[in-house]
Amino acid sequence: MRQLYVSKTGSDLNPGTIVRPLATIERAKMLARQIKGRVNVYLRKGDYYFSNPVVFDQQDSRKKGWEVSYMPYANESVVLKGSTPLKLQWQPFKGGIRKAKVPPGLLFDQLFINNIQQRMARYPNFNPAIRHFGGYAADVLDPKRISIWKNPAGGYIHSLHSGEWGGFSFQITGKDDKGALTMIGGYQNNRPSAMHKQIRFAENLFEELDTAGEYYFDKADQTLYYFPPAGLDLVNSLVESPQTESLFEFRGTVSAPVTNIHLSGFQLTQTLRTFMKNKEPLLRSDWTIYRGGAVTLEGAAGCTIKNCYFNSVGGNAIVFTNYNRNNEVSACRIDRAGSSAVIFAGDPGAVRSPLFRYEEFNDLAAIDKTPGPKTDNYPSDCLVYNNLIEYIGQTEKQVAGVEISMAMNIVVRHNTIDNVPRAGINISEGTWGGHVIEGNDVFNTVLETGDHGAFNSWGRDRFWHPDRPKMDSIVAVHPELILLDMIRPNVIRNNRFRCDHGWDIDLDDGSGNYQIYNNVLLNGGLKLREGFYRKVFNNVILNNSFHPHVWFKNSKDSFRSNIVSSAYFPIGISDWGNGIDSNFFNDARSLQKAQANGTDANSRYGDPMFIDAATGDYRVSSRSAALHTGFRNFPMDRFGVLLPRLRAIAQKVTLPVLSGSEGPKADQIYDFLGAKVKNLNTLGERSATGMDTERGVLLLTVPRTSLLYGKLSPNDVILEFNGREVNNYSDLQQEKMNLQLSHQISLSFFRNQQLQKIQIALK
Repeated sequence: MRQLYVSKTGSDLNPGTIVRPLATIERAKMLARQIKGRVNVYLRKGDYYFSNPVVFDQQDSRKKGWEVSYMPYANESVVLKGSTPLKLQWQPFKGGIRKAKVPPGLLFDQLFINNIQQRMARYPNFNPAIRHFGGYAADVLDPKRISIWKNPAGGYIHSLHSGEWGGFSFQITGKDDKGALTMIGGYQNNRPSAMHKQIRFAENLFEELDTAGEYYFDKADQTLYYFPPAGLDLVNSLVESPQTESLFEFRGTVSAPVTNIHLSGFQLTQTLRTFMKNKEPLLRSDWTIYRGGAVTLEGAAGCTIKNCYFNSVGGNAIVFTNYNRNNEVSACRIDRAGSSAVIFAGDPGAVRSPLFRYEEFNDLAAIDKTPGPKTDNYPSDCLVYNNLIEYIGQTEKQVAGVEISMAMNIVVRHNTIDNVPRAGINISEGTWGGHVIEGNDVFNTVLETGDHGAFNSWGRDRFWHPDRPKMDSIVAVHPELILLDMIRPNVIRNNRFRCDHGWDIDLDDGSGNYQIYNNVLLNGGLKLREGFYRKVFNNVILNNSFHPHVWFKNSKDSFRSNIVSSAYFPIGISDWGNGIDSNFFNDARSLQKAQANGTDANSRYGDPMFIDAATGDYRVSSRSAALHTGFRNFPMDRFGVLLPRLRAIAQKVTLPVLSGSEGPKADQIYDFLGAKVKNLNTLGERSATGMDTERGVLLLTVPRTSLLYGKLSPNDVILEFNGREVNNYSDLQQEKMNLQLSHQISLSFFRNQQLQKIQIALK
């Protein structure tokens, strides 16, 4: 084995020995190419600044046994920074604000003082106690507020999607002749919408510089304005600004991959934010991404990232894009990333008959009916193991601890993922399965978005159609299409999930071919929207239950030998799949409700007799009647990261106080023109219909005798009646009283996640 050494005091003219070290990783990389056999590149302690990433290409590839490993020497502290240090001459400005000229040519996306990230001047001011964005205000686009901003060009508006399905960002380019902002952006979600009307904020605006810790950079004048906190010695502080979005890039191809290169033991920090580059749609999921991170791997095999600390990187931490095989991320801490922690995203060109928007659909006569991928240009057989992922999505909100799209056989094992704005783990579609999600502890999720789960997924594969009746007819006649993309089952097992603003496990539109077992769900329950071939068994669902939504006929779904805390929460279910039975309920009434639907003939109820619920041990006593349903105990002490140094600093999940629930109480059912309706007022109904909020009137049944028959259908949501906004049945009833002399009515309703209008004759 050969060793090369890099030091802050070295020179690239040196041979790279411990006494005559090199100065840069780049030079060490070039020398390593010339060495046969295994090579260790050791970095001595210190901060290393990157103006550009280190790029490994096919020339750096190594055969097995000849790996190149980059690591700190003797566990010394090595920090790799995508920033540059600034030597500034600070001068007083006013009101405690200081200013300094910045050398020309520098990017100025972020500011770090003494290794702590500062905030751009923003409105409203940051308040960590506020759930969304740390503060928001509806009037950021009000003309009175905009008039305060003399020159807002270069500022940003950040907003939630109107349905709270993620976030949007806009860069301000100026004002128009009416004083309104001109902007570019708003493409950071594959289900476009207007901004949320309330949840939005503005940043990088000079007139909003009014709080300690904020800064503003005047690009035209190359002047930095900063409001230092009391007691900060700014003259002697370390001031840094990021200059590159990536620190390492692996750039190979399917035929010539970069192989057997390993990174370990580094702290990686202070890279550029990339939210304005996030615009590529991931097939028909809700997601868009940017294929870049602090470490980016494209065309890599047998490479590892281990024992690294990703600290406040501006965008994604690690991205595996296109061809990747047998790569690993393990024993890493990823904290306060601007976007996602780990992304796997294949090439859309590897997908047969790909589509990119929800409303698109394929011609079945022309669809490619060959199962599986078209090429090998996608990630497969990769491992995410034993990592601590916390507080990601500092800038972007459509993020995940692990995001998987157009990939196969990805294993996500024993990670702790917490305090995230959206899902902890997200699978964007059914291409191509084989993923194993096991042993993870995922909690404090969906903190800033809505209608998601701690685990979240979609299907919407090549056979999918956005119109539900059309979809029903397709799968009834062509069931062979269902598994063309989802060729291997996804397995979710032995995890602990908690979501307080959605579901613990949320399988959304079309998610199919899943096996879900041996999981503990602490709060949000388990939702299966329409899909196929889902087997759910031997799970413990606390303070909640099973949420089946708008299933297809002959879905082949099953739900068996689970412990649930209440009656089920079905929405739009006329066919109960391939077996809902042998489950264990808390009480007789909940079981009776289930049996009234024709399910659970062999299910039981009673006290599950958990061994020690107060400490999170939900195994049941040997005397528990739950064991007679087929339920079997599974380990309760190995959730999340196992590495002692990471486990010691990981936030701990809040365990629930168990309550005996008899399930959902019956809502008031009303008659409207011969149809049965109710107020849409639950998260489940919102999800099942695709609504942005819990509002409107939900159609339950539309019999042949109703005036609405053939025009409206169950699961439609009435939102407007004769021009009057309908938020609830009371609104509908008030307008209905004026119909005595009317010959027709106009209705606006929500169906297949689109607003539609119709005229209906009354006489």
